[in-house]
Amino acid sequence: MKRFDVKDHESSILPDGEWKLVWADEFDGTELDRTKWDFRLNFWGERCEAYTDEGIVLDGNSHIELHRVEKDGKYVSPQLQTGCNSFDVPKSDNANPWKQREIWPLGPLEEPKFVHKYGYYECRCKFQREPQIMWSAFWVQSPTIGARYEPEWCGIESDIMEYFHIGKASSGNIYGGYGKQFRNEGRVLSYDLEETEGGWHHFGMDWSPDGYVFYCDGKEVSRCNEHVSHVPEFILLTTEVLGYRWTDEEREKNGRPFEIKGEFTDDAFIVDFVRVFDRVE
Repeated sequence: MKRFDVKDHESSILPDGEWKLVWADEFDGTELDRTKWDFRLNFWGERCEAYTDEGIVLDGNSHIELHRVEKDGKYVSPQLQTGCNSFDVPKSDNANPWKQREIWPLGPLEEPKFVHKYGYYECRCKFQREPQIMWSAFWVQSPTIGARYEPEWCGIESDIMEYFHIGKASSGNIYGGYGKQFRNEGRVLSYDLEETEGGWHHFGMDWSPDGYVFYCDGKEVSRCNEHVSHVPEFILLTTEVLGYRWTDEEREKNGRPFEIKGEFTDDAFIVDFVRVFDRVE
């Protein structure tokens, strides 16, 4: 691994070889760059009560904070994305040109802010204090995952980092969609994080036509090479409060932790930068 310097910002940690920077957000200033990011607000074609367009803070020192916030007595949190899934788009009530209302179940698809194929995807981040209440993730996803039998040609989900437990992270791929053909590959559900200065960590994914290699703080943590996406995918920085996806039985057993009990406590997932590099052949 080697350093890649970016003027007036922290350096990247890249695999050996020559790389060029093709997209980045250093989170300068105090406002979210809406030419690069949208909010994910829908889930399975409906507005999701767990997601919000609030809770985003740019601190003026080139960091973005994704905060847990209170809404109607419940915790909610933001999700950022540079594109979107077709199946998250709410159904349209408009007739198509042939005056048939049910022939196409999707609403209008928006142009993505950024989609890309292959390359090295990296973020530098600091974690929330209470991952048992709100987890965080840095990942890429295909707009059409699960839309055909061959995941190579409809894309997959690659979780570069997920943070569910204090001091531990996970990485790996999901392919085949989210139904009965759901599969995992190269997925490491828990590995230990080493102590770093200020609690900052680098996470990266080297995605090539031959496979994926996942990194944490410059060290390889996982790799896989069977179901490689050959379609462009978009980037996500997300948080989610635990409990919104639980079944009724799980909620009965575990309670409803997204409901605020006692005094509201703030918490945030903090990101220094997100960068995408292409390998120079």
